[in-house]
Amino acid sequence: MMSADAQKTLVFIPFPIMSHLVSAVDTAKLLADRDDRLYITILIMKRTVDTKISSYTTKSHHPQINFLHLQENKSIASGSMEDKNWAFLFAESHKGLARDVVVEMMESQKGTLAGFVLDMFCTPMIDVANELGAPAYIFFPSGSATLGLMFHLQSLRDDHGKNMKEYEDSDEKISIPTYVNPVPAKVWPIKVFDNETGFLECARRYRETRGIIVNTFLEFEHHAISSLSAEARVPPVYPVGPMIQGRGEENEENKRKREEIIAWLDKQPHSSVVFLCFGTRGSFEGGQVKEIAAALEKSGVRFLWSLRKPPPKESVEFPGEYEDPEQALPEGFLRNTTGIGKVIGWAPQMAVLSHPAVGGFVSHCGWNSTLESVWCGVPMAAWPLFAEQQVNAFQLVKDFEMAIEIKIDYRKKDGGVVAAGTIESAIRQLMDPENKIRLKVKEVHDKTRAALVEGGSSYNFLGRLLENIMEN
Repeated sequence: MMSADAQKTLVFIPFPIMSHLVSAVDTAKLLADRDDRLYITILIMKRTVDTKISSYTTKSHHPQINFLHLQENKSIASGSMEDKNWAFLFAESHKGLARDVVVEMMESQKGTLAGFVLDMFCTPMIDVANELGAPAYIFFPSGSATLGLMFHLQSLRDDHGKNMKEYEDSDEKISIPTYVNPVPAKVWPIKVFDNETGFLECARRYRETRGIIVNTFLEFEHHAISSLSAEARVPPVYPVGPMIQGRGEENEENKRKREEIIAWLDKQPHSSVVFLCFGTRGSFEGGQVKEIAAALEKSGVRFLWSLRKPPPKESVEFPGEYEDPEQALPEGFLRNTTGIGKVIGWAPQMAVLSHPAVGGFVSHCGWNSTLESVWCGVPMAAWPLFAEQQVNAFQLVKDFEMAIEIKIDYRKKDGGVVAAGTIESAIRQLMDPENKIRLKVKEVHDKTRAALVEGGSSYNFLGRLLENIMEN
């Protein structure tokens, strides 16, 4: 044990949306648990939109971790995540506040500043780290193949003068080192086609950092991690996952709903239920809801469907709950599926996926949901909606051959409707006990927990990361 003044302080700046925050806090806990000389301060940039964040931070306790809330910057805080470079501007506008808080904090306590761990969208904060003479690390909550895609496209643009606009809506496919198969432009995140989003600018700045922490594990993304490690111009990558978001904070109402959902699942046969859930931002308009309903009814498969009400057009809100789901569903649907199906609003995703009755997951392929399905050993049908979900779906369906495709190049903004027949066929394949994807999912599932225990790949990468931080 070293003396108290050998204490090191690490500053985390997560992006203030729950999916990014929870993984960042989990990473902070992993680091703190491995070394009692490490103290972590998590700076919270305020957004009016996400009220869950304050309640989450007040309930997260760890003796070596504390949360500091920055004042709200009204000029930008009301922006929408759909604005072109909203995230970038948001982080940029908090630089001065973050620097002042860290300077004041370090003056008032013993020890040294070991570095900053910055969210993938908080690259402007690298300037603060540089100003304070501390190394910056990036926390990347998506997968390492996506990280490789960002680096590759940024290099095409900046080193080879390619105009990303030319790829938009094209049928072009290009080889990207972190993927086994050439990746069609139709599944790239939409933000890469527009320079004004600052998305590829983020990747350019990642190259300046001391390392990139990724919520993934070697056995799952072996090809991608190896190819990133072989890249001279990419900082060391530390896959320390899977960090699973678990139950999260439940209020009394959600607790009641969870008990009701689990009680219903308890009555269903083993592996018989398909679970449909599209993440915190996932919802569909009426026409698409009717196609999903028709597919479920025709397939005859038992189902649990998390049906969310779309937010008002052009709003920054998240999808909400229907007072009565019948208003969105075809007439007679609930009556015709009594006993074999259950339509719900909010879903306790991990509790559902880990229930033995659940045999398949129709998902938007958000990275957290992807890791959760692998952790629980539940095969997926891929129906991405936005962000990097299309490229996650491509990786699962084409590279890993461990998911069924519904429509991997589907983009919610295009307003297209996927027909009931396509959905029904995918659900039937997904729920077929003989489908070879079940074996693939089981293989990876068996390795998830081993990665995190002593001697496992993620445990070892975390050790290397900690050594690097403590040397600073």
